[in-house]
Amino acid sequence: MQNSPEQIAGARQTISQLLPLIDQAEAKFKSARNWGFLDIFGGGLISDLIKHSKLNSASYDMNQVADLLQRLQGQLNGLVIPTDYRMQMGGFSTFGDFVFDGAIFDIYMQSKIMSSLEQIRKLRDKLIQINSTLSRL
Repeated sequence: MQNSPEQIAGARQTISQLLPLIDQAEAKFKSARNWGFLDIFGGGLISDLIKHSKLNSASYDMNQVADLLQRLQGQLNGLVIPTDYRMQMGGFSTFGDFVFDGAIFDIYMQSKIMSSLEQIRKLRDKLIQINSTLSRL
């Protein structure tokens, strides 16, 4: 990795912006997950509304994360970081979760939430690793 001190400083600054955003999104996903468990076991419309509100808020955070990841990739020449962490939960899955409110859609949505939580944790670990490497340069 051939980066100037300015690029390294900029990358570390971007990572310092990313980590709190990731923590914020993770908290929202965890909340949505909890409401999702309630929904699976008979929560109904109210739990659906709250769960999707949390997911929409987490989605907004993840869009910001994706934008910052693109900036970070530009700051670190040659480093490839997956940058598309935008949630793909809209459309039919959200419609089905409300209209066909049943175990199949609830479990499907729960699996999407759990997958998002796993991705976010892996991303945080990767950013911490990159930040550690940059601090040694």
